[in-house]
Amino acid sequence: MLKDILEIQSKRAWVLTLLLASIMVIVIPILNVVVPEDSVLHIPEYLIPLLGKFLCYALVALAMDLIWGYTGILSLGHGVFFALGGYAMGMHLMRVMAGEGVYRSELPDFMVFLDWKELPWYWYGFDHFWFTLLMIVLIPGLFAFIFGFFAFRSRIKGVYFSIITQAMTYALMLLFFRNETGFGGNNGLTDFKHILGFSLHEPSTKLGLYITTAIVLLLSYILCRYIVYSKLGRVLTAIRDAESRVMFSGYNPLHYKLFVWTLSAILCGIAGALYVPQVGIINPSEMQPANSIEMAIWVAVGGRGTLVGALLGAGLVNGAKSWFTVAYPDLWLYFLGAIFIATTLFLPKGVVGITNLFNKKIKNGGK
Repeated sequence: MLKDILEIQSKRAWVLTLLLASIMVIVIPILNVVVPEDSVLHIPEYLIPLLGKFLCYALVALAMDLIWGYTGILSLGHGVFFALGGYAMGMHLMRVMAGEGVYRSELPDFMVFLDWKELPWYWYGFDHFWFTLLMIVLIPGLFAFIFGFFAFRSRIKGVYFSIITQAMTYALMLLFFRNETGFGGNNGLTDFKHILGFSLHEPSTKLGLYITTAIVLLLSYILCRYIVYSKLGRVLTAIRDAESRVMFSGYNPLHYKLFVWTLSAILCGIAGALYVPQVGIINPSEMQPANSIEMAIWVAVGGRGTLVGALLGAGLVNGAKSWFTVAYPDLWLYFLGAIFIATTLFLPKGVVGITNLFNKKIKNGGK
C-alpha cells in the first residue's frame, strides 16, 4: 500500500516537473520572442533578467531545503557560498574586459583607482572561462568542506551551528568590504560588458542566460530529487529525525552531513555565478546575515522537506518583494516578518502543506 502511494506521488511530481520545465524553458521564451509586443501575453525584455534572478534564488532555496529540510541542519550562512560563486564569475567578467574600462588598463578600473600596480595572484586564470567554471564549483565547495568538517566533527548542531554560520558570513562580509582585499570593496564588481563574446546588453544574451539558468535549475532539481529518494536520502532523513539512533545503527553521520553540506554550497555557488551576469553586480552586501536568513524564510514559506515547496517559496517571497519594494518600500521588512510569523503559527508545513491538506479532505469525502 505504501509503495503504491509513493509511486503515485512520484508520478505526480514528475508530471509537475515536466510542466514547470516546459513553462520555464519553452513557453516564457516564446512569449518573449514570438508573441507581438502589443499582445497582453507578451513578456517584455526587462522581465527576463528579473525572472532569471528569481530562478537563481529558487536554486538557492533548493540547496537550502536539501540541507535543512532533509538533513535538519539550519544554515544561516549560505549567502557566503552564493557570493563566492558570484565573485568568481564577476572576476572572469572583469578580466575579459581588459583594456575596455575607463582607464584603458589591463587592470580592473577599481584597482587603477586604488593605485594597484599589478594584478593580485588570486586573480590569475580568471580570464579563461573553463578555469572560472572550475572555481565556481571548487571555491564554495572547498570552503564548505573545510568549515563543515571541523563543525560536524565537533558535533556542533542545532542553534549553535546556525550561530557560527551566521558569524562566518558576517566575518567574510567585513573582509570583502576592505579595499585592500582586491575585490572592489564596498562597490564590489560591476559594469560588465560581455560574456563569451556576447554583449550582456543584448536581449538575446539576456534570454540565453535565462534559459541556461532554467536548465541548470531543472537539472539540479532532478539531482536533489534523486538523492532524497535514494538510500542516501533515507539516511539523511534519519539523521534529521534521530541522529543518535543512526550512530547506534553503525552509520557515521559526519560523512553524510559533510557530503550534503558541500553539495548544497556548490549549488549556491552555481546560483551566484548565474546571478551576476543577469543582475550586473556583485558586492559584499550579498553576504550580509539578513540575506542568509531570508533564504531560510523562502524554504519555510514554501514548505521544507519537499523540494517543490522551496522553489515555490522562493518565487512567492521574491515576487512579493519586487512588488512591495516599488509600491511600499518602507513596509517590505514588516511584510517579510509577518509572512514568517504567519507561516510558523498557521502553516508549519508551508504553502505546500495547504495542498496536502486539501488532498486529504478530498480522500476523506470533504471531512
